Amino acid sequence: MKAFFYTLREILEIVLIAVVVVVGVRYFLVQPFLVDGSSMEPNFHSGDYLLVNELSYRFKEPQRGDVVVFHYPGNKSTYFIKRVIGLPDERVEIKGGEIFVFNKEYPNGLKLNEFYLPSSIKTGGEKTITLGMDEYFVLGDNRGASFDSRQWGSLDKKEIVGSAWVRLWPLNQITAFARQIVY
Repeated sequence: MKAFFYTLREILEIVLIAVVVVVGVRYFLVQPFLVDGSSMEPNFHSGDYLLVNELSYRFKEPQRGDVVVFHYPGNKSTYFIKRVIGLPDERVEIKGGEIFVFNKEYPNGLKLNEFYLPSSIKTGGEKTITLGMDEYFVLGDNRGASFDSRQWGSLDKKEIVGSAWVRLWPLNQITAFARQIVY
């Protein structure tokens, strides 16, 4: 009987440790995310199942080209996925279907080369926005079908949950995403 209780205790300890590890990973490191809608096509499609890296932005800042998941500023219970275009303390101008970024390094402006988009995709609308210290400008890759910073303004850093890390579904498109340098 003593051996039975010892074995039961060992099993309970293992289960408890497993639960603590899974909960810790789920709430502090990686979060699942299901893409809903067409705003990030052709790179992400409705139904794509992603893992979001929640840890990376605790140690480094989001960079231009990163695909981020965040709380929509108009409704904190809703999550959006978009691409970072403008960084803190920059001015972003959209005109003639092109995006220009003005900052200390490029005071006369730099036309963005968005190699991850087909050349046929143009950024609609005319918009100029100057970002604050912890603000980002984000756009969907499907510029014609995206509700993004062109409509609701800048994204505060504290709303960012994490970066798209791995696509797990569909199985024929499993992908680990690397940081994309955009200029």
